[in-house]
Amino acid sequence: MQNKSKTQKSGGGAADGPASALEKGIVGVQFLFVAFGGTVLMPLLVGMNPSTALFAAGVGTLLFHAITKGSVPVFLGSSFAYIAPIPALTQQWGLDGAMTGFLGAGLVYLVVSALVRWRGTAFLNWLFPPVVVGPTIMLIGLMLTPTAVEWAQADWLLACVSLAVSIAVMMWGRGLLRLLPVVCGIAAGYVLAVALRRVDFAGIAAAPWVALPSNLLHPHLPRLAWQPFVCLMPIALAGILEHVGDIYVIGQIAGKDFVHAPGIHRTLLGDGVAILVSSFVGGPPVTTYSEVTGAVQITRVTDPAVLRITAATAIAVSLFGKMTALLQSIPKSVLGGIMLLLFGTIASVGVQSMIRHKVDFSDTRNLVIAGVMLSVGIGGVVVRLGTLSLSGIGVAALVGLLLNLLLPRASGQNPD
Repeated sequence: MQNKSKTQKSGGGAADGPASALEKGIVGVQFLFVAFGGTVLMPLLVGMNPSTALFAAGVGTLLFHAITKGSVPVFLGSSFAYIAPIPALTQQWGLDGAMTGFLGAGLVYLVVSALVRWRGTAFLNWLFPPVVVGPTIMLIGLMLTPTAVEWAQADWLLACVSLAVSIAVMMWGRGLLRLLPVVCGIAAGYVLAVALRRVDFAGIAAAPWVALPSNLLHPHLPRLAWQPFVCLMPIALAGILEHVGDIYVIGQIAGKDFVHAPGIHRTLLGDGVAILVSSFVGGPPVTTYSEVTGAVQITRVTDPAVLRITAATAIAVSLFGKMTALLQSIPKSVLGGIMLLLFGTIASVGVQSMIRHKVDFSDTRNLVIAGVMLSVGIGGVVVRLGTLSLSGIGVAALVGLLLNLLLPRASGQNPD
């Protein structure tokens, strides 16, 4: 859309935003469409309530803006970094045990926020280099591909139509449409499923028009158990690095240095508090959404107030009872088709991250770290300490961190 406001002078960044309240409202709602697919898809894939996820995303975003002094134009949505271990946590300790894991992840953000405030951003780059972050992101996608295939093969026709439409939108979509591959793919698969009479509308008909998300009415509060509390802590490290990258990108788009004002320690704090609140209302962990950052770049609307409208809209939509029932009626095969693209893309992002940061695999140290991480993660290594069990991505992330700290570095690579 056209922007009628003046362009910012600082850094040659984007225009700040639409002038009228009506324009801000329209753009804010538009941004929710961009974030909607991922925000509700993640809980659907792990058996959580999508409306609770929308509610948690909206509340978390508003808290983030309060902590960052309302200066950073971001939206927080459901984080896919945690998608692999959540079913295992839920199976072993129940949903309240999973919430305990989310609580641990949120506290990691708070600790890292304090460390960054103390030591500066160089500390992050040293402790979590691209050679550790890249394989962690790859494993998030690779570990989930068997589930994608299992869901898709329930009805390959629906899965392939959903996948094909999503790919077409990603490849040839223009403007904001290109940021909606998940929404478009699910919509196409769902319409076909309806035409083939493979959707049960009984749940939609029985659902009330207005209702609080079920997790708010019957909350699964975190339980006092240290095992799930520790399990998600290594996964939080990948989310932290994703967060830092998004803050750099949105700063470039807006022409402002958000790393120093309000400060990356403050944005990490905001994200961590949002995860903590989500764990108490029954939602999944949240993170800064790259899709919405892309929408900000396309529209050149960087007014943080617009993103707060997006957050308020997410909360309002979460109270629409029939929307929850509609989302839960989507056939698994439709979601499976989307997952085939999504999880492969996540793995590719890990590769892209290492390419962008020019990770040198002629350096034996980098080859060892990445290779061992991938072997440990894909091989399904399980580490048991008493009643605590860590496996997959969590073990791989910890191994990567330890190898990064213990293996000798070339000169000039030490922190500070």
